Amino acid sequence: MVDVETHEPGHYTVADLETFPDDGKRYEVVDGTLLVTPAPLPVHQTAVVELAVALRERCPEDQKVFIAPMDYQPTPTRSVQPDLLVCRRQDVGYKKIEKPLLLAVEVLSQSPSLADRILKRHLYEQAGVTSYWIFDPGNEELTVLELDGDMYVERAVVTGKNAFEAELPFPVRIVPADLVI
Repeated sequence: MVDVETHEPGHYTVADLETFPDDGKRYEVVDGTLLVTPAPLPVHQTAVVELAVALRERCPEDQKVFIAPMDYQPTPTRSVQPDLLVCRRQDVGYKKIEKPLLLAVEVLSQSPSLADRILKRHLYEQAGVTSYWIFDPGNEELTVLELDGDMYVERAVVTGKNAFEAELPFPVRIVPADLVI
């Protein structure tokens, strides 16, 4: 078992993830760097569940909706777990998903996360994830990014009771205020 406290920083591998404790924290590896996220708050979990229900109700048969923990490994040196993801049913492997996702969603926790807003945005963009949503439950704000070529463009920022009418990965209506009931 890898000891997170004494392991040399910057030298983590995807294989190390198999040895971490099942302690409620989320462990992710990006190019040798370990990202550790504490167990989420109730407001975070509420938003994830509400989003999952909304997406699952509209999800076509050839696609699948997952909530974390679900291992997404776009490269051999990167293993991340979006709070919620949508992929093609045919892309689901026995233990992980490696093909580009149709949608990755990160729900911000206690404080705005640079990992979600910058690092994961860049990682998902590089991996060809079609759409990336960032939801801030504290501000009831949904930011929607979609690939245009090989770069994300901001398609919408929706707050409160305003609705976002998604077309990607499939038509679905999302109202940010309804995610934090």
